[in-house]
Amino acid sequence: MPPRPREPLSEAEVESLIRLARGNALAQQFQAEHKARLAPATLALQMATNATDPQPGGMKILMLSDVYFPRVNGVSTSIASFRAALERQGHSVTLVCPDYPVGQVDEPGVIRISSRGVPGDPEDRMMRYRDLLALAPQLAEQAFDLIHVHTPFVAHYAGIKLGRRIGMPVVATYHTLFEEYLHHYVRWLPSRWLRFAARRFSVRQCHQLRALIAPSQAMQSTLTRYGVTTSMAVISTGLGLEAFTRPREESDFRHRYGLPPEARLLLFVGRAAHEKNIGFLIEMLPGVLAEHPDTRLIITGEGPAQAELARQAHEQGVAQAVLFLGYLDRDGPLQAAYRAADLFVFASRTETQGLVLLEAMALGTPVVSTAVMGTRDVLKEGEGCLIAEEDHDDFAAKVNSLLGDDSLRRTLSARGQAYAAGWHEDVKAAELVALYRCQLEHAVTD
Repeated sequence: MPPRPREPLSEAEVESLIRLARGNALAQQFQAEHKARLAPATLALQMATNATDPQPGGMKILMLSDVYFPRVNGVSTSIASFRAALERQGHSVTLVCPDYPVGQVDEPGVIRISSRGVPGDPEDRMMRYRDLLALAPQLAEQAFDLIHVHTPFVAHYAGIKLGRRIGMPVVATYHTLFEEYLHHYVRWLPSRWLRFAARRFSVRQCHQLRALIAPSQAMQSTLTRYGVTTSMAVISTGLGLEAFTRPREESDFRHRYGLPPEARLLLFVGRAAHEKNIGFLIEMLPGVLAEHPDTRLIITGEGPAQAELARQAHEQGVAQAVLFLGYLDRDGPLQAAYRAADLFVFASRTETQGLVLLEAMALGTPVVSTAVMGTRDVLKEGEGCLIAEEDHDDFAAKVNSLLGDDSLRRTLSARGQAYAAGWHEDVKAAELVALYRCQLEHAVTD
């Protein structure tokens, strides 16, 4: 029989086939783009495999974080400090973190995941969750001993999922007291609602972990008050004294920024953010200028509150005495700022530790600071510092007493350097290793 002639396709069938073809092409495009995004991370993971094997008896640690350099903050500094110290002690550390469009430097053992911008926060990036989990098979092949999470966003949820999928214990460091942050950025909701939500969020996440690291006794007490029952240990971030204090710049810091040779310099180092309470330092400055009119308040770092702080300085009539320098590189320029300063001043209410206080002391710069949250663990009256109340008159009086007493300032400088030496990062890394081993032993017996 002759074949039956094929009936022509209807317009609806033709349209369906076109949509199907377009869908297949779009799916192939998405797959190609996904593969291209994963290629750098996959290559970095392969290179890390060859370069970061632990020494005999050492552990292989996988760290996950939503933030790392070039984003400058305490979490990035803490991660870098512990990675360096752990590797010196014979362990292998692979870090998974976001990629950044500007300022990123490739490092052995650092896996960068493609990321998106964070609305309203130009400094931070959000890792693509799907891209991170796509590396699970390669990560499983590395035979890591343990996952250490440093932030509560994509890193936390990916860490929990990877831990279950690969069968590894997951621990985390609770770096940030979020209940003190949110109301600065979500101002249209009552702060008590935000605090309640932040506490519930933290408790839920903490109970998903095998163990928690708190950077200070105050943070441990806060989490316990929230209702967290996960096993906790207090392990503060150490300071790499040799590496941090070594860089020296030949150029004159004062000359570079046009500062008079006779000016008294008060230095603040940290993000220009509301929770750092920099506004308090600006408000107390008139009390210092009344006795030392040539004083300058130097603010290093950038952040969302910088424009508002500049306006505040203008309204207080001290704009000429406040200098915003932005971020300073930690390999010379930052150390030059510490060394040039007469005093380091600090009044943050939310620090989980306050590494900058130790940095100042290590470089011989006396500190005047409030002692709140984690800074209570770091500060000891007379050991490189004077502790002030969060009161303009009291804080200014402490600053004036030091600016007017060169002998006391020299004494605090020497005592501060000796005190900072007790916070060496190798000591703190050894404490972290003890916690890791404890969790591995428990994982074997479970």
